Amino acid sequence: MSINAKHRIFGLDVVRATAILLVLCSHSTLLLFPNESHFIITIVQFFGAIGVDLFFVLSGFLIGGIIIKNIDNNKTTPRDFIQFWVRRWFKTLPNYFLVLLLNISVFYLFNKEIIDGIGDFFVFIQNFKTEMPDFFTESWSLSIEEFAYLLVPVLLLAAIHFSKTASKIKLFVLVTLGVIFAVFLARLLFYFDNDITSYKTWSHQVRKVVIYRIDSIYYGFLAAYFFTKGRLLWNRYKTSAFICGLILFFSMHGFIFIFNSEPQTHPLFYTVFYLPFLSISLLLLFPVFSNWEKGLLLKEQITFISLISYALYLLNYSLILLPLQRIFNVETFSSIEKVMILVFYWGVSFFFSYLLYAYFEKPIMTFRNSRFINKYFC
Repeated sequence: MSINAKHRIFGLDVVRATAILLVLCSHSTLLLFPNESHFIITIVQFFGAIGVDLFFVLSGFLIGGIIIKNIDNNKTTPRDFIQFWVRRWFKTLPNYFLVLLLNISVFYLFNKEIIDGIGDFFVFIQNFKTEMPDFFTESWSLSIEEFAYLLVPVLLLAAIHFSKTASKIKLFVLVTLGVIFAVFLARLLFYFDNDITSYKTWSHQVRKVVIYRIDSIYYGFLAAYFFTKGRLLWNRYKTSAFICGLILFFSMHGFIFIFNSEPQTHPLFYTVFYLPFLSISLLLLFPVFSNWEKGLLLKEQITFISLISYALYLLNYSLILLPLQRIFNVETFSSIEKVMILVFYWGVSFFFSYLLYAYFEKPIMTFRNSRFINKYFC
């Protein structure tokens, strides 16, 4: 596959590729050791969760940058924001709805039924304020992203309408900070009103719920503001920021692993503080990655993984891993058989993700840039 990387920032491709590879490694442990508990398995699964947070902050960084660019170009009318949403939806919705329909079909094939509340998945409210259903579980993060793309732009439009003389870029920052604070309060209220009994409870009821996680995207918005409006400082202190990010990340997780900290033992930390601290620690790495333009020997391969990462995220678990678990009893496999099924899982995941990207996602993106769409929607 020929890759045109002319307008891509290689360091951000590294972030995106790293995120999806962490997710795949995590899911691989679920395939090979579904009922086993071991320190190494826990570490791998933990970093898989970190991969999703990388996607969140990277998405916020890129989308926030687009909104700021529109503000700088005075493109802040309702029509301009509709154009922004249409272009974003062309990127995210076709793949999502296709994979959702495939999940419904596969689930029906195996279970001869359709889950209750399937309509919620079509409007992204399956995990808006309640825990994620046990179906197409990857979609929890898509709901968070879709609502993030709507909420701040809508609030920004309202703020611009009622504050005609105020600086639009300042309104963008204030609205973003306001939503982050509101989500902080929502998590604080959850902490006072609920008991966390396990990591699973915390993950399903806090980590994967829109109203408690949407701020992860908005920390990326703030990073985009510093990137565009404070580029001199962004570049000057990139190494210091990188070191601070690593210190925050490893000291926080070092505490967790050394003292065996869990959501049920430290509910205030996990519910209210852990997720925003994680987002901040990851974003402190971005000044280095955003300036990383020279590639390595594997530059083309990294860019390729980055390009198919969305398709890979949507396909690898519910449509590939779970059917493999239904067909094969991997727990009874020998070590060689487990290596073979693992290679098969990765190979099939990459193969079908490439097909989805090359023959569905990419043509739709080309159509998005066509004269027809620009004429009637943009």
